Parts: sequence; structure tokens; C-alpha cells
Amino acid sequence: MTRQERADHVLKRLRQLYPDPPVPLDHTDAFTLLVAVLLSAQCTDLRVNQITPALFKLGNTPSKLAAAALEDILAIVRPCGLGPQKAKAIKELSRLLLSEHQGVVPNSLEALERLPGVGHKTAQVVMAQAFGVPSFPVDTHIHRLAQRWGLTTGKSVLQTERDMKRLFPTDSWNKLHLQIIFYGREYCSARGCDGTVCELCRECFPERQKPKRTRKA
Repeated sequence: MTRQERADHVLKRLRQLYPDPPVPLDHTDAFTLLVAVLLSAQCTDLRVNQITPALFKLGNTPSKLAAAALEDILAIVRPCGLGPQKAKAIKELSRLLLSEHQGVVPNSLEALERLPGVGHKTAQVVMAQAFGVPSFPVDTHIHRLAQRWGLTTGKSVLQTERDMKRLFPTDSWNKLHLQIIFYGREYCSARGCDGTVCELCRECFPERQKPKRTRKA
């Protein structure tokens, strides 16, 4: 198969497996999604979903979290890892949303990326899932699987993002990045598959005999 043929096959199979993938992070609006995605850095979605009810009880709006004591935010988010940095970022971005955006999460990638603790991937998740803007956030699952399926050289996360955007139709991006994440967790994890085990790896490269080395994100 060519690279494009593999991409077309992957899209077809993932649509069959996950026709309507849910957003794995619990949230109620753009602000709570933004905070949840920020917390998910180097932390599992399961752990974040265990933490956010207490955090959003403390404050589920920029005004409430900007007014909350940093120590109280830290006490809640510490189990997510990188607690001091994340707590400081949450409080500061809440303050900036109030002072610069009238307390509203901006629907601009550039404006989101200027907020403390909000990187390119986090901003893209918010654009895709809160505002419905076609985006292709690349996390470690997507970066790894795109390489295993021969869809990218994997030299960097940004290169993977560019390659995936070229291969897949724009109207598929917002669901597809979730579909790949769910497939990676269920069938093609870092340890559960080496590029020769799961069904999609075998379908994309039926003659592959040796494990596929992947570049880290």
C-alpha cells in the first residue's frame, strides 16, 4: 500500500471501531476543558477525571479560580504531577482570561498558546473539542501510531501533525485524533504492540517481521 492508501484504510477501520468517540476528559465548558487538558500533561486522563471534581468545586470559572488561594489549588492538583507548575498556571491563566478576554476562553489558537501552561497540543484540543474548529492535536499515542502505520517519518510532533493533516480530510480531524488515541490505548500501546502485533499494524504492513522502532515525541 502507498502512504495515502494506508491512511484511507486506517480512517475506514477507525470509523468502524469508534464511530462517535467521546472526549476522555470530563468537562462542562471551554474553561473546564482547558484546565483539564492542562492537567493531563504527563498524567493519565483517569487521574485527571478523579481530580477535577474537587478542583471545579473550588472554582469552575476564571473568576473563582483566580480568587482561589494557590495553596488550595496545589493541594488538589498535586497528584497529577508537576503540581506547583500546574497550580500556578491555572491561577495565572484564570487571571489573564479575566483581564484580557473578559473571562471567556478565546477561540483563537494564537491567543490560547499565549496563556500560561497552554502549549500547542493543549490549544488544539480546546479548538477542536470546545469550538469545533478542525484541529489535529498530536499526543504520544498519535505520534507513535502514525509511525507504526507508516504515515509519517516521526522526526517531531509538529512533523507528524503536518503529515497527518495532509493525509486525512479536514472534516475527519476532530474525531480522528480521538479515534487514534482510543485505538492506541486499547490495541496498540507502547508495550502491547511493537508494530507487528495489533490488527492495523499487520494490515498496513503484512510483511513486517521486525519490531518498528519509533521516535519519541
